[in-house]
Amino acid sequence: MDIPLIRHFACGYKQGARAVNPKITILQNMTGTTGAAWNDPTRGAELARSQFDRKADVIFAAAGATGLGVLQAAKDNKKFAIGVDSNQNYLHPGTMVTSMLKRVDVAVYDALQSARNNTWKPGVRVIGLAEGGVDWALDQYNRSLITPEVEKLVNQYRQDIITGKVKVVEYYTNNSCPIE
Repeated sequence: MDIPLIRHFACGYKQGARAVNPKITILQNMTGTTGAAWNDPTRGAELARSQFDRKADVIFAAAGATGLGVLQAAKDNKKFAIGVDSNQNYLHPGTMVTSMLKRVDVAVYDALQSARNNTWKPGVRVIGLAEGGVDWALDQYNRSLITPEVEKLVNQYRQDIITGKVKVVEYYTNNSCPIE
């Protein structure tokens, strides 16, 4: 759905892709502007096939149930996909490069611990890589796709983001992305 959260996901993806390959072509589609955008796997598959027809190598689908259609289309077309929110690697082993993990378990644990310690405060708390709030999935379902060199590179970028050596611009800062 075309909302700031999804534009935030896209902005991060674009920055990461361009960091690895400055000449990369990035395609982007939104499935709609209403809540129905989250629940249309057929539309997700159609958009994925269209991107594969335009030579996309991998698709990152931040689209709820609509993304399931994207993941299926990747499998059907012998292409690659990246899952989102939870580890979706098991859905199509050999097709799923990885999954972007929202570590809700970490957020809940931290909130419960702060309540237990009487330090909990209401409000918004952002937890990123450094706090363990997001991560990438590497397991038996995608291990064969990730070489030791790629794993090392991903973990180096991860560490460079945590230490601030690599700056990631948040979409929310200006409601725009520095990479289009």
